[in-house]
Amino acid sequence: MRPLPTLLTLALAAAFGGFTASAINAHLDNRAEAAGASALLPTTAALPAAVAGQAVPSLAPMLEQAMPAVVSVNTKQVVRVRNPFFDDPFFRRLFPQVPQERINESLGSGVIIDAAKGLVLTNHHVIDNADDVRVTLADGRTVQAEFIGSDPDTDIALIRIPAEKLTALPLGNSDQLRVGDFVVAIGNPFGFSQTVTSGIVSAVGRSGIRGLGYQNFIQTDASINPGNSGGALVNLSGQLVGINTASFNPQGSMAGNIGLGLAIPSNLARDVVEQLATKGVVVRGTLGVETQNLTEQMARGLGLSETRGALITRVLADSAAAAAGLKAGDVVLAINNQRVDNAQALHNFEGLSTVGRSVDLDVRRDGKPLQLKATLKEQPRAVSGDTLDPRLGGATFADLPESLRQAGLNGVLVNEVARGSRAAQSGLASGDVILASSSGQFTDLASWRASFSPRPQQLVVSILRGNVRGQLVMR
Repeated sequence: MRPLPTLLTLALAAAFGGFTASAINAHLDNRAEAAGASALLPTTAALPAAVAGQAVPSLAPMLEQAMPAVVSVNTKQVVRVRNPFFDDPFFRRLFPQVPQERINESLGSGVIIDAAKGLVLTNHHVIDNADDVRVTLADGRTVQAEFIGSDPDTDIALIRIPAEKLTALPLGNSDQLRVGDFVVAIGNPFGFSQTVTSGIVSAVGRSGIRGLGYQNFIQTDASINPGNSGGALVNLSGQLVGINTASFNPQGSMAGNIGLGLAIPSNLARDVVEQLATKGVVVRGTLGVETQNLTEQMARGLGLSETRGALITRVLADSAAAAAGLKAGDVVLAINNQRVDNAQALHNFEGLSTVGRSVDLDVRRDGKPLQLKATLKEQPRAVSGDTLDPRLGGATFADLPESLRQAGLNGVLVNEVARGSRAAQSGLASGDVILASSSGQFTDLASWRASFSPRPQQLVVSILRGNVRGQLVMR
């Protein structure tokens, strides 16, 4: 194996990652060049004189109703300190007081969405890998939380608290948000509980941000800082329209807010929560295609007037796309009237869709318009190596986390490898990323499965382990 430069320098700034007590040195990847100092000043928004015919001289009446539903989420994680000296019993006897474990503590926010059931909505990254989660209510009560489920690819988690006399926030319709609407962010930035900031909706449907998962963000200039993760973005009617999740600052998370905050729309959160509450996991729909971006030369050759869309390079057998009549060489320009600019946009739409969803496809075939309908099928969560090839026996495979895909990495994740199995004997290990294989081309779990028909005579896989590439011959 040979060293590989670090693939991804993805750091979450401001709220993303919660507020870690030990240290936060994260920087968000900002694809645009840093603007001049004058352009980085936060925007100040003025309140409207009235809303729905009613005078609104202050946000206080609305906030008195909304703030009790926003809570602090405190997590603890026990981390083993790796010290090679303490592998030796002699050193352990000499220095028995040296701690071999440490406790990482972090603070985020959450929103009560069902008072009767005690359901609290927060970010996945706030509670990820936590050994202990406690929720502090606005009235000062602290209770132990029960984990219900989470979805890393949309950064949504659902927990339950056993408490009475709770206040819940009603979920608003985030699809009705318009650029310029006033919104308020409530959370616990830097550990300051029950903090309110205000601003406007700067953009809706924001996507294409490297390092995050499936994306359909609300962008706001309301200040969002470390600790705001999982907090509420509410409209002037006191309805929950978003879950605050991240903000950008090219100078790092501790440099302050510059008015670039992101929130998960409440309609997206509602769909995910329904699945987490009933199944504990999120099952996504898929078309079952492989796609690529167009070049100008390809667009001209396909008779397109502009270089945009997702070019279908492969239609998987028995897929939703195959049933709909999609073919390799088709170009998808829109899906359910949503513009598709590139392959990633189509993939992102699939990731935010449920199984059984009916979609209308605006397609160009040989330069001519074509309208197709498809019903999305279930996307498998994991595949056993035994079903693909005996040489992969003992291994299970899963799709890569969407945050890695958004950063440009394609392949499949080795989820587990049984000790002593055939895959383990060939050197495959849990956590490996398979980038390529002699079985054929693939980009995700579905096409990885399809690449084994027929099975290759010799099976060689290219893997990424940490920051090191290598090849393994599966025997």
